[in-house]
Amino acid sequence: MNSNSRPRAALFTLDRFQTPDAKTAHGLVRGPSRFEIVALVDSTCAGRDAGVVLDGRARGIPTFADFDELLASVRPKPEFVVVGVATTGGVIPPALKEQLVGVVERGVGLVSGLHEFVSDDPRLVAAARRNNVELIDVRKPKARAELHFWSGAIRSVRAPRIPVLGTDCALGKRTTCHFLVEACRTAGLRSAIVHTGQTGWLQGIPHGFVLDTTPNDFVSGELEHALVQCDRDLAPDVIFIEGQSALLNPSGPCGPELILSAESHAVVLQHAPGRRFHEDQEQLENEIAPLARQIALIEMYGARVIGITLNDEGTPHTEREVTRARIERETGIVTVWPLFEGCARIVEPIQRHMAGS
Repeated sequence: MNSNSRPRAALFTLDRFQTPDAKTAHGLVRGPSRFEIVALVDSTCAGRDAGVVLDGRARGIPTFADFDELLASVRPKPEFVVVGVATTGGVIPPALKEQLVGVVERGVGLVSGLHEFVSDDPRLVAAARRNNVELIDVRKPKARAELHFWSGAIRSVRAPRIPVLGTDCALGKRTTCHFLVEACRTAGLRSAIVHTGQTGWLQGIPHGFVLDTTPNDFVSGELEHALVQCDRDLAPDVIFIEGQSALLNPSGPCGPELILSAESHAVVLQHAPGRRFHEDQEQLENEIAPLARQIALIEMYGARVIGITLNDEGTPHTEREVTRARIERETGIVTVWPLFEGCARIVEPIQRHMAGS
């Protein structure tokens, strides 16, 4: 997609850009994106480049403390503001809604991946009509007639399917998919991603669906349909499937369908060795199950973990190498830190899996 043809957008993360709650914004800062990201609004890092704040790499995305500063400084003004932060329960708190109404009143459209839809709010709808701007809800479910039921068409897919599952939420599974694609490209393999969340759509990944707004009976079919279309359209050598939540997360277990319905026989498993409890469940002391148990469960579903990718939350940089080596030794599985070394070492296990397939 030509960058000049993309709508200009600013990201809005309240004061949470430097937390896992802003993973949607993080994905759009890193890219790719169906929008040209021209600014970030976050009160905690105003005056800094959003890329530098995120991972030390400047990306030419200035950060402003509020919308007054943004609209006074950025010309031409953005066409959209993207809500780049998750809120508890996916609702729009009153203070946030007031700010969004103000944005629309100034002639800027909204894009939201929250569960509460901006296009259902009377004030926002009226403001959008007055100012002739668009309200886009990425999580708005498809009409029933557009949904697909699992049919077995997955058996026509030539490319092996490799889900990137996680031991918890907000670990960077989608980001790891991009690193895997880049590693495969460098090795001469054609690869593709099937996304399963709102950020994948925002990034412009052409094949996928939003799993957590799809009625349960149609999750398997929507996944199958996306994989079939991806295989037909792109003819990749391998397809990576973005995982959601975690196999053993009590607040939202997810993953078996990405193995069973996709007829996947290999998995890349994302893990944060420094994280003890499931995200937002610290007060319940819901501990993340050990890697050995997670790997055994994946094997019970008929797949094999061929690579482990690590998130550095809670792990000091001085302990990265010893941690990686320990996990690799204990599991016998190639283990990498994607953000710091990429995923090149996982290409060989992928190639072996492809040869076996």
